[in-house]
Amino acid sequence: MQQQRPHVAILGAGPVGLDAALACADAGWPFTVYEAADTAAAHVRDWGHVRLFTPWDLNVSRRMRAHLPHAPTGDACPTGNELIGEVLAPVAQLPSLGERIRYRTPVVAVARTGLLKHEQIGTGIRAEAPFTLLLDTPDGEETAEASLVLDCTGTYSHPNALGQGGIPAPGERALHPRITRTLPSTDGEAPDRWAGTVLLVGAGKSAQTAARDLAALPGTRLEWVVRSPTPDWGAVPDDTLPGRQELVSTARALATGAHDRVTVHTGAHVQSLSTATAGPDGDRVLVRLATADGPREVLADHVVSLTGYTGDHTLYRQLQVHECYATGAPMDLSAALLGAAGGDCLTQPATGIAQLRSPEPDFFILGAKSYGRLNTFLLRTGYQQVDEIATGYAGVEGPRPPSGFPSQAEDPNRRSLP
Repeated sequence: MQQQRPHVAILGAGPVGLDAALACADAGWPFTVYEAADTAAAHVRDWGHVRLFTPWDLNVSRRMRAHLPHAPTGDACPTGNELIGEVLAPVAQLPSLGERIRYRTPVVAVARTGLLKHEQIGTGIRAEAPFTLLLDTPDGEETAEASLVLDCTGTYSHPNALGQGGIPAPGERALHPRITRTLPSTDGEAPDRWAGTVLLVGAGKSAQTAARDLAALPGTRLEWVVRSPTPDWGAVPDDTLPGRQELVSTARALATGAHDRVTVHTGAHVQSLSTATAGPDGDRVLVRLATADGPREVLADHVVSLTGYTGDHTLYRQLQVHECYATGAPMDLSAALLGAAGGDCLTQPATGIAQLRSPEPDFFILGAKSYGRLNTFLLRTGYQQVDEIATGYAGVEGPRPPSGFPSQAEDPNRRSLP
């Protein structure tokens, strides 16, 4: 006899979470979306002023287009705010989703009801136990149950540290309120918002975007700290994405001294940060650098750290999730990605539901968080992951498709990277 359809808990109302909600609505599955912010796509709003280097056709899923037939198409690249206004906000307001999204309700933790992490490894008993979710609601703590959990919480609210080796530099924690860890907006703010000296740490596309925008401000001097002694800036041969190629070209120009208000320190890292003696314009941050040319000190009015982001792994610390020791991503997905040739986000290998599974039945990490420390994720990839879940669970008796995961006798930790 066919069991009840799975009640799906979707963690996060970002692009991938909203697409997962549409998949559930289209399939007739009961579902609830839990969103920590008071609006959908909160992480996208945080960088809404930034223009993506991928076009509309890579940022809107087929389900979104089915529900929003007038959604933009073509090769134009939207800003985050345009993506929200034209697609994500209208999707969140659809009648089939609107009442299913619980805002200001972050999921604090997920567990198997009645079981601890180490119990019933690979058994049917564990698979049959529902999930318990601990929620922080506007009215206090409460719990909820689900039979299928999709973690789409993203990464943007969990930035990496700026110190050497990925740990906080001495003084970084104390000066946390003084450090900007999101892409700075240089349009529409007070003209002197970024006046003075800005110390920027990082070399990826976010840091390249920030460097380009800050270098264009007449009242700003930029000191850019890059860990690699010979950065390639993520260049892709014969790049088909003009916006990405433009960032690479700008970074190369800045690094070769094309701008008299920009100094790029390659092969450098931050040794420490401290508050300098107050001057006429208030406290500044004294940043000590180790550079290829020896120690250097920078008095900064602003510190911007764009060293990447990783997801919150504490949500599922009581679940049997097998994470890659190198990337922090689910092991099978990480192995597939690391084993693929090339690092272009446009050429990522297609992965099936088997690569998305973990030893914990019916628990999936989707979206940017599923890539861990790998930086080749595209929204298109997240939508493809939702496709895999929707297809894998369609028409299956009971809440689970065959998992293919090893039993207790077959240690899942023996699987390794290629």
